[in-house]
Amino acid sequence: MKVAKFGGSSLASAEQVQKVVDIIQADPQRRFVVVSAPGKRHADDTKVTDLLLATCEGLAASKDVRPLLTEIYARYAAIAAPFQVAPELLAEIQSALQQFLTLSPNDDPHFHDKILASGEDNNARLIAGILQASGLAARYLNPEELGILVTDEPQNARILPASYTKINAWAETEEILVIPGFFGYTEDGEICTFSRGGSDISGALVAAGVNATLYENFTDVDGIFSAHPGYVHHPEPIKELTYREMRELSYAGFTVLHDEALMPSYRAKIPVVIKNTNNPTHPGTMITNQRNNLTQPVVGVASDEGFCMIYIRKYLMNREVGFTLRVLEIFKEFDLNYEHMPSGIDDISIIMRANQLNPVLEEELLRKIAYEIDPDELRMTHDLSMVVVVGEGMRQRVGITADSTAALARKNINLEMINQGSSEVSIMFGIHKEQEKAAVRTLYYTFFD
Repeated sequence: MKVAKFGGSSLASAEQVQKVVDIIQADPQRRFVVVSAPGKRHADDTKVTDLLLATCEGLAASKDVRPLLTEIYARYAAIAAPFQVAPELLAEIQSALQQFLTLSPNDDPHFHDKILASGEDNNARLIAGILQASGLAARYLNPEELGILVTDEPQNARILPASYTKINAWAETEEILVIPGFFGYTEDGEICTFSRGGSDISGALVAAGVNATLYENFTDVDGIFSAHPGYVHHPEPIKELTYREMRELSYAGFTVLHDEALMPSYRAKIPVVIKNTNNPTHPGTMITNQRNNLTQPVVGVASDEGFCMIYIRKYLMNREVGFTLRVLEIFKEFDLNYEHMPSGIDDISIIMRANQLNPVLEEELLRKIAYEIDPDELRMTHDLSMVVVVGEGMRQRVGITADSTAALARKNINLEMINQGSSEVSIMFGIHKEQEKAAVRTLYYTFFD
């Protein structure tokens, strides 16, 4: 039994949907299909999710959103046109969209969730109808009926453990069940969406719940590559990698999968394969709990921008009991998260996402640290990128860090921070963002050329 999740690019048009129908028809083991909302048909197009976001904003500003609803409906109608779906299905989708006109953002904490979730929900209804019209025994299944229970955290829901038992009750189905991704239901019956990449989370959750033999994640690329193709010309494809490697790469900028989406499959020890809807015979990239081939120590080089760093130096810092705790309590007071915290005997660097700060908040934070900690030196560095070298095989190979720093030195790339965990799965370098592309290139050619 397989769970197949199809992303927005795979469902953006009737032509793409026909490919999805062919993929499902080709393998009777694909009995659970998780779908995203229709994505872009071309580079200048707009995703249905973005149209729904505009609808939320329009309703919140008391604007007329009927033209937006007409545009959204037209997307579904265009996809359905070549297939002989039941007319009642399109009428049902149109009616569901019109219901948004009755919603108010002022007294409903789930206002955004209800609107945004409709992109996937309406698409799941439509894909189920198209599969039926193509002669397949398929039907739409709502996440509430399936048993996806989530916490009551609008736009940031988390799975409740009871979901897995409820989903498992559907494991023996003979039908093809088409399930909308991206959202679940609270115990009070309210719609709550996951964070970004939520459809990937839904697919992994369903795979774990039904104990699938394989979770197939269909997108628009032939798997995962060792570096960003925009930075490196024809980077090597990755045939196999572990969950830990994939999480490190996703966190550091690889956008094929949300970095939290794999957790349900990881815990259930279900392999995941990234495949291309436009080239379904390609083997893609397999993600497993453990891989045996560790001859290549590094599987990928990733990068992400948008970081800043607070540097704190204080003589005899290591002698002050609770020093780090006091700093983190200040971060908690300002409701801030940190990403990394490398330290020395007398200094500590705190790396955080820059989008958490604005100039006023930054000034207040630094003033509070200066007052509470009384450091010898306190400074903020902006416009940082994190470049990460990832690979489970680095444990068995001496000199990876030396090779990496030597490669960066050859390109005159200054290091603001270096961090390597005891697991030795990744080495992270903090650099100024204008040097990010050069850093990725030199590290890639150090380990892959």
